[in-house]
Amino acid sequence: MAEQLIVVAKRDCPTCTMIEPVYAQLAAGATPLAVYSQDDPTFPGNIDGVIDDRDLETSYRRDIEIVPTLIRVSDGAEVGRAVGWHRDEWQKLAGQDGLGEGLPASQPGCGARNVEPGMRERLMVRFGDVHIAARRIELGEYDDPLESCFERGWTDGLPVVPPTDERIVRMLAGTTRAPDEIVGLIPPNRVSCSVEKVAINAVLAGCRPEYMPVVLAVVEAALIPEFAMHGLLCTTYFSGPTIIVNGPVSRAIGMNSGLNCLGQGNRANATIGRAFQLLIRNVGGGVPGGIDRATFGNPGKYSFCFAEDESDAEWTPLSVARGFEPGASTVTLFHGDGVQAFTDQKSRAPDELARSLAMSLNAVGHYKMAQYSNAILLLSPEHYAIFRDAGWDRARIEEELHAATTRPAKDLVRGAHGVGEGIAPGGADAMVPKFWRDHGLLVARAGGPAGLFSAIIGGWMGGRARDVVQPVTKEIGT
Repeated sequence: MAEQLIVVAKRDCPTCTMIEPVYAQLAAGATPLAVYSQDDPTFPGNIDGVIDDRDLETSYRRDIEIVPTLIRVSDGAEVGRAVGWHRDEWQKLAGQDGLGEGLPASQPGCGARNVEPGMRERLMVRFGDVHIAARRIELGEYDDPLESCFERGWTDGLPVVPPTDERIVRMLAGTTRAPDEIVGLIPPNRVSCSVEKVAINAVLAGCRPEYMPVVLAVVEAALIPEFAMHGLLCTTYFSGPTIIVNGPVSRAIGMNSGLNCLGQGNRANATIGRAFQLLIRNVGGGVPGGIDRATFGNPGKYSFCFAEDESDAEWTPLSVARGFEPGASTVTLFHGDGVQAFTDQKSRAPDELARSLAMSLNAVGHYKMAQYSNAILLLSPEHYAIFRDAGWDRARIEEELHAATTRPAKDLVRGAHGVGEGIAPGGADAMVPKFWRDHGLLVARAGGPAGLFSAIIGGWMGGRARDVVQPVTKEIGT
């Protein structure tokens, strides 16, 4: 059998330099030795024919993590390795006694250059172990990458992160899914979208790789027919996708469900929603002024994404209320049109607070419209505490809110109270619910601990098509 010993080392490593005499001992042995230097082909100086590995190809191919590393190869296949300096391990692997006498018996090594931050992705691209299918755009020497992204229409009006090959590879490492796997057809142009394309837009948005499973789940949820993403995109109404994340993943990636959770400052909240909006623009062709015909739009069309506060074990999270197992990580997509502030600093009884909330909920879309626009109610900790302390759980809160937002048809019909808008005439004695019972009002917990305020997020008028347009929830994969 053809046997060989391989050492990978670098001068910029105290352990590698400390054991320099050992390399000479190995070279004098019966087994052929090859020494690769990661940073200086003149090191070690006591070995002839040191192999220059400053391009790190051998280190990358051999998957070196720590230097020095000793590898034994038999007939071209690795049969063992020793990482760092451990005399007994090196002697056993090399089949030589007396290595490094007078030196410490063991000493940890240093991180290899090929595993420095960002280096692995660079080497994967350089040595062809990953293929980026997207068309490469070559920029001139003096072109500004950020300005080039603006010129090509890849942005939402804010600067984006240029999607280099290395950044795309790093983003793809955040998911176990294959880059060429097709996620679906992105509206409005129904363009086929791969995992790689999702990753590219996640890079543009400023996501971290660990956000990728959430972004992918958002994309897949938006393609569920009941969400009617195409219709939401081309409506003249205010709405855009609103994303609520539940489960362990929200905490693992550091999402904000508390203070200022609907505002700026949290990278995951800001970039997950933005990645989806950029994907709709860059892959699907949903450009404002084109198919996107919103009369006003709303600031949430940059990104409207937050996590539910699940810190109270007595509370049933939104995901569980929508049929998923406790502990599941999910995304819920809603057709949100912005934030309506609710203030009640006087009500202290739960029924009192429910009636107060109903007054603002009835204003969603229009006070006289019913089963027309859906809504999210975000209960702040202080308002939620009033319900919790009275023994009201999610089911009771929802029941009381639906009851409090059900009103006589005679007050809602067109022309009533001198207002032309309203529901169609008929059944004046009937009682009409404001929201569809099964999906029209989503209740979640969020917000900071101080302030007797809660938030209402109104929904798209497409909610009137009960069997066609609904919020959707999807479990997050890997």
